[in-house]
Amino acid sequence: MGGRPSSPLDKRQQQHLRGQVDALLRNFLPCYRGQLAASVLRQISRELEPREPAGCQLMRSKKLPRVREHRGHLTQLGGHPPRWQPIFCVLRGDGRLEWFSLREEYENGGHPLGSMTLTGYTVLTSQREYLHLLDTLCPVSSGDHTQEEPDPLLEMPVTFPLFLQHPFRRHLCFSAASREAQRAWRLALQGGIRLRGTVLQRSKAPAARAFLDAVRLYRQHQGHFGGDDVTLGSDAEVLTGVLMRELLPALRAQTLPGLRGAGRHRAWAWIELLDAVHAAVLAGASAGLRAFQPEKDELLTVLEKTIRPDVDQILRQRERLAGRLRVQVQGPLESCLCRKVDTQLSLVTQKLLSTMEAVLSAVQTLLAQGMDRLSRHLRGSSSGTWLRKEVYSFGEMPWDPELMQTCYREAERSQGRLGQLVVPFGFSGTRSLMFGAQDLAQQLMADSVATFLQLADECLTTALNCTQAAQQLEKVRGRVLKDLLELEGDVLAVGSPALTLEGIYEDIVQGVLLQRINGELKKALRVSDVSCTLDGCSAAPWDQTGVDEEAEAQKGTCPGQPGSGAEVQPFCPLPPPRTFCS
Repeated sequence: MGGRPSSPLDKRQQQHLRGQVDALLRNFLPCYRGQLAASVLRQISRELEPREPAGCQLMRSKKLPRVREHRGHLTQLGGHPPRWQPIFCVLRGDGRLEWFSLREEYENGGHPLGSMTLTGYTVLTSQREYLHLLDTLCPVSSGDHTQEEPDPLLEMPVTFPLFLQHPFRRHLCFSAASREAQRAWRLALQGGIRLRGTVLQRSKAPAARAFLDAVRLYRQHQGHFGGDDVTLGSDAEVLTGVLMRELLPALRAQTLPGLRGAGRHRAWAWIELLDAVHAAVLAGASAGLRAFQPEKDELLTVLEKTIRPDVDQILRQRERLAGRLRVQVQGPLESCLCRKVDTQLSLVTQKLLSTMEAVLSAVQTLLAQGMDRLSRHLRGSSSGTWLRKEVYSFGEMPWDPELMQTCYREAERSQGRLGQLVVPFGFSGTRSLMFGAQDLAQQLMADSVATFLQLADECLTTALNCTQAAQQLEKVRGRVLKDLLELEGDVLAVGSPALTLEGIYEDIVQGVLLQRINGELKKALRVSDVSCTLDGCSAAPWDQTGVDEEAEAQKGTCPGQPGSGAEVQPFCPLPPPRTFCS
């Protein structure tokens, strides 16, 4: 696809990249080790701290995050020389895209023609927008008079395109057969991109939290203090993205002038060169992290054994040190916050809060529609098979990209509003925030669906007629929606790491800032008359007791069967036991 770079990576260049990866790991791994200690301390502290009874009783869905497998015929621009050719494409449940020459090869278990993990990609459905992007990759300098070569295969009109673009990897160019197929593929691909991107953010493992904190501190040591989307992806992909951003200026200066061709041909050559560099860096980062894995596992075991018996003493020592540091930084910190934060805090709060309110409202509406649809079928259908089909469809709602799009769209709309945070705060991580809101919507929907199905299975018996059963479902419906509403304040809870001197300094700053944020949130929530509470949010994540009280929905079970004692009447066929279990 496009021309080859004039200077493919030779042994010297590959050796240079290995050296760059080794240097990155030498500087990063000590920071990672320190954050592992902080993360283990935080986890043990949470386990030992007594918690107040949770207000929300939504069950936790046992289904792992995934995307619904999507299959179909597409046309792909590929090969050397490039040409449009029919393929059969498959999006796997883990967010990996594969393509085969024929559908039969996929069905017979054959090897794909190609595959790609979707981390970091963006889906474009406008050919004009994609061509403009190519034009900006290698802009023509004022002294460059090289004749532009036509690229008819790319410039010929593509009716229903699907362009997958990545800042450092090769692009994928597909075309669907209809607008409906294009939309279905776009939603499926966007789900796969998000699933691959937020794997670390979704993880509850101490090592995942430690890795993200270590990346942030490492980049701060490199002089990067703004927020962006570099932490999207697996650990190896994140480190690869960090190093690629460091290498990019030199690559541009040293390589672009030597690329042959003009315009989009140079852009294709540049993309393929970046892809080769990215592949080499990713291979090195993966190998380095695999080599570190045994040490990491042993370190986590040792930290657990050494921290847990002395956790109270460690926290007391930490709080004493924090008290002395707080005296030193309190004055300058308050002055800085008054000048730089207080003037913007209300605006930021409203933007974030409005996004979350819109997402949660969409989840509530979609969930209510699904529960109402089940009740209608229960009242009007005498077919147990049909009802079981509806129950299955209801259980699959969180993984249906078309249904969930109404919730995801609210998060997508926030990107433009959150983009206004770039100038005052240097924050450009709007995609991470959008993905986080969409992940939250999917998780809340999955938990709500699981809760509804479990409660419905408990309260429905063959002794009830259809009307009585529908009345029981109405009670369950009200219970689930009430629990969902009570979550709205809790999803804004914030936590932070501890143990290291840097972590303590950061906690002091965040503690003061969180006090302002929580105050602003309470004011905003009172104004909007939202039924929620922030009592679970800790104003200072490591206060007198030194414990981070992160507000989160508790696991636990829902008490009691809603309603009982209905008179036994002639009944229509009801689903067999456990029909409603997810």
